[in-house]
Amino acid sequence: MPEYSDDLIKQVLSSVHTVAIVGVSANEARASFFVMKYMQGKGYRMIPVNPGLAGQTLLGEKVYPDLNSIPDPIDMVDVFRNSEAAGHVTDEAIAIGAKVVWMQLGVINEAAAARAERAGLTVIMDRCPKMEYSRFSGEFGWVGRNSRIIDNRRKSLGAGRSALSRDAIGKGKGTL
Repeated sequence: MPEYSDDLIKQVLSSVHTVAIVGVSANEARASFFVMKYMQGKGYRMIPVNPGLAGQTLLGEKVYPDLNSIPDPIDMVDVFRNSEAAGHVTDEAIAIGAKVVWMQLGVINEAAAARAERAGLTVIMDRCPKMEYSRFSGEFGWVGRNSRIIDNRRKSLGAGRSALSRDAIGKGKGTL
């Protein structure tokens, strides 16, 4: 697994606002749907990209067929596609002027990452922004950790839930 410093991940999560989530599913049981919903709840604007759902609405946002079709500037592209497909998505991210390409768990494409970095983008591979956000906010419990199982059942509100806001990520507040 590629290594990234906590400082880099915190910097990315605190600096991006608009995220295109490529390969998102309308199926509530899929990880991509849950990641989109969770990140929206944390204040990120999540723009769904899925050619099979293009033109529909998902969690209040219009679904686009590809990155080039999105009329708004994109800060980060979250890739829920396989490692091979991540190459094309990364090239689109470069073309639209995204600042970050984030490849989900199990998605690693070193050649695409090198192209993006040469173009000035930050690249994170084989990580989940939802899991990283919840890790820094204190919401990421031990249950399910390292099990490769994502649990989307509602948890009771604990002290960690209010310990971190998006503003706190970059300001050293909360559990950071």
